Amino acid sequence: MKEYLVVSKEIKDAIENNKPVVALESTIISHGMPYPKNVETALKVEEIIRENGAIPATIAIINGKLSVGISPEQIDYLGKKGLAVAKSSRRDLPILVARGEDGATTVATTMIIANLAGIKLFATGGVGGVHRGGETTMDISADLEELSNTNVSVVCAGAKSILDLGLTLEYLETKGVPVIGYKTEEFPAFYTRESGFKVNYKMDSPLEIAKALKVKDELRLKGAVLIANPIPEEYSMDKTEIDKVIEDAVEEANSLGVKGKDITPFLLDKIQKITEGRSLESNIQLVYNNAKLGAQIARELSSL
Repeated sequence: MKEYLVVSKEIKDAIENNKPVVALESTIISHGMPYPKNVETALKVEEIIRENGAIPATIAIINGKLSVGISPEQIDYLGKKGLAVAKSSRRDLPILVARGEDGATTVATTMIIANLAGIKLFATGGVGGVHRGGETTMDISADLEELSNTNVSVVCAGAKSILDLGLTLEYLETKGVPVIGYKTEEFPAFYTRESGFKVNYKMDSPLEIAKALKVKDELRLKGAVLIANPIPEEYSMDKTEIDKVIEDAVEEANSLGVKGKDITPFLLDKIQKITEGRSLESNIQLVYNNAKLGAQIARELSSL
């Protein structure tokens, strides 16, 4: 494993000394937004985690190495390279490593690498899910399978409402993944706090969530806990408006025959253009919010 996994000294020391660490993905850097906004956002997320008493561990594949705790220079490198960096899910990992290539990690891949490094908590924007029509196309994100298998719990703002949220929650239910709402009983839908679907449990403090994560590990229950943290009220978009925008974007994607791994970036790009950038600002703010909560939970977890 040493041949493939590179963990920064700061992260290695933190794990060995039970200090709070929060994993971060790198797809948001290379595929989430244009340069230099992507790099500014990634560095700000790390700063927020440190301000809240934890250590950030941004994860990526750099020259074929599974890199945990990449440097600001490496973040800038990924940001400048942008879409030329492969978006890497579970299936891509062995190929990219064998070829010595770069990869931006999705939720699934970040969980895998964080688990290899011994990190228990990961903060992201939103998780993947079952795509609309997934009951016939079987277009289901690898994120969901990873949540059921890998022992890295995830703080997110729910799942993007471009997905079928009802089927997404049913899939998680089937796989036995607990969905906790932070100060909410409703599963958030990324851009908006409302979805019409309920979480399994509402918890009102980082300590309460940390205790649940600790018990899960002590019971040796495989898989993650999904912690749904709604976008801050002031950045939440109107549900009716965003639903209409998404419907229009989905209709255009269908007419153009956009499918598979191309569908999510296509829809997010269309949504950003239709909302004149407001969706991007909401995206950034919810990531900051999740980083803060992730750090607070990690801090509580390390003290138990």
